[in-house]
Amino acid sequence: MPEFPLVAAVIPTHGRPDLVKRAVHSALNQTYPRMEVVVVIDGPDGGTGKELATIADSRLRVLELPQRVGGSDARNRGMGAARGEWMALLDDDDEWLPEKTEVQMKLARRSSFRYPIVSSRLLLRTSQGDQILPRKLPFTPICDYLLARNDWSYGEGLLQTTTLLFPKDLYKLVPFKSGLPRHQDLDWVLRAAQQVGAGIEFAPEPLAVWYKAEQRKSVSSAANWRGSYEWIGSVQHMITPRAYGTFIASDVAWQAAAQHAWGSFIPLLWEACSRGKLKPADVVRYTGFWLLPPSVRSALKSLVLGVSQ
Repeated sequence: MPEFPLVAAVIPTHGRPDLVKRAVHSALNQTYPRMEVVVVIDGPDGGTGKELATIADSRLRVLELPQRVGGSDARNRGMGAARGEWMALLDDDDEWLPEKTEVQMKLARRSSFRYPIVSSRLLLRTSQGDQILPRKLPFTPICDYLLARNDWSYGEGLLQTTTLLFPKDLYKLVPFKSGLPRHQDLDWVLRAAQQVGAGIEFAPEPLAVWYKAEQRKSVSSAANWRGSYEWIGSVQHMITPRAYGTFIASDVAWQAAAQHAWGSFIPLLWEACSRGKLKPADVVRYTGFWLLPPSVRSALKSLVLGVSQ
């Protein structure tokens, strides 16, 4: 590997000019010496283009798509157009700490994997303050690390989109799944990690800021239990029963409960138990999603664990 191969920060965006400008500046201000920043404006959006035009930096390129294609396809367009040999993903409402790329490229340079997928811890920033996530370092199988929830609070295992860096050759083998509305990063990591020569490298220090503003709506925060249920079914062949069962009993369950889909209470629990693998604590947590209001669940987690979701 050359000492400083070109790294491309790829940022899909739409309708959030102030936020994406912050993300762009965080990518341009990296301590790593060779960066390009590719912003993909996902569909007609005059305000964002005008705001980005005020940034006078030749390393910034802006692609304006004539119609909306969604996050997965916008990332694919950006990575396909990037000149960099390495891809680094950044969501438009997040930002990188200045040393993020430099630290990750050092890990990539030392990696024994042909296709290292490099991630890191991050700062989850909410109105209540900052929290460092994930609480556990990655382990194998990676599907259990990402999907098999063993803790009572969110953030046990996480490889968040804004932390991912990998060689462009891996993207060519495994592009983001076209048209996928949610779980885009989970889906990509699960498929990419199965490639021969691919493996996870992880920086234990937080290198990015993940903003989770309660007042701002996003695809990931909107409840859509059927979409999540369909997605986990599509990847069931590549994950363990433990990962399958606990994803249904946690991620799918809280969304179904939030949508008051009481008719799915027994079918989802049966699916998680019969085709997956649950522990008694999973069943307790599953029931809690349905019977306890979110405020009560948050208070109980804070009392027992000293953390809040």
